[in-house]
Amino acid sequence: MEEKHFKNVSFDIERQEEAKLFSPLQLARVVNQQKEIYLIDLNQEIVSAKVSGKMMYQAYDIKDFPSVGDYVMVGNDADTKIIHHVLKRKSILERKSAGKNTNAQVIATNLDYILICMSLNENFNLRRLERYLSISWVSGAIPIIVLTKFDLYEKSSKKLEMIYSVSSGADVIITSEKIEPFYNDLLSVIHPGKTYALVGSSGVGKSTIINHLMNQNVTATKEIGMHDKGRHITTSRSLFETSDHAYIIDTPGMRELQVDDADIDSTFSDIESLSKSCKFSNCAHNNEPGCKVREAIQEGLISQERLKNYKSLLREFEYQQKRLKQKERKIMKASKMNY
Repeated sequence: MEEKHFKNVSFDIERQEEAKLFSPLQLARVVNQQKEIYLIDLNQEIVSAKVSGKMMYQAYDIKDFPSVGDYVMVGNDADTKIIHHVLKRKSILERKSAGKNTNAQVIATNLDYILICMSLNENFNLRRLERYLSISWVSGAIPIIVLTKFDLYEKSSKKLEMIYSVSSGADVIITSEKIEPFYNDLLSVIHPGKTYALVGSSGVGKSTIINHLMNQNVTATKEIGMHDKGRHITTSRSLFETSDHAYIIDTPGMRELQVDDADIDSTFSDIESLSKSCKFSNCAHNNEPGCKVREAIQEGLISQERLKNYKSLLREFEYQQKRLKQKERKIMKASKMNY
């Protein structure tokens, strides 16, 4: 990533006041991360940084380390700057690490909005959208669904109707490189001083959107076929500043999206609302009498697939919470032994 892609990052009053607590350290923002090496914006200059040995020693979890979007306090070191503190985060977007590892993976922090990108062609996946919504609602940021490649949309598929049925109150924006509304509706929600993260699987057009917002090619794309029209090849998270001083965080495509913390209630508000009217308070929505959720499925108001995904996310979330409690107990036990 070339440094010219980044511009100077401004700091709001709240950050500046918090930073005074750590004087004489200097305030910076993380704009890129490559394993243990960070790029930070420090005094309108992009420089390399790494965490201090103390931070590395005291960290219990991967979330204790800086991530793209974080405001950090650094020392006045000559070469590679040393990060000593991560300031309080107002939001954090995370997912469970792929595989058997139970740690959460921080995607980005201090977000105002999360742009959930999904194309209207072969990449369309309603169940994946529900998962993105579940981790977005709990992050502390506001999710917005951004539909790409409207020029490839087939009206007979009724994909738009399906998206609105699961949007759970999130705004839905339609974009296209070829036909109106192009990116006009998206531009209307990009505001100065706000931070946005683009998430979605590979090939949905995130890089194309970022290049448009930046008015230059700052992320690469490659062709993968005549239907998908291109796939972005982002391999790390990066923060960019637009000419209007909005901050855009690009993220790699995620093939596997396991939840670590999720807002099931907001994502599946229709099912949660119906559940309150079921005959039994512990209704599992299988074959119980008086199940309002099953009645809604029979009436075509909710799909069987949506209920199945709801149950799957609940099981996954409950399992993660159980593993997290076990991990916390181990940490507390180790702390007592070291005391």
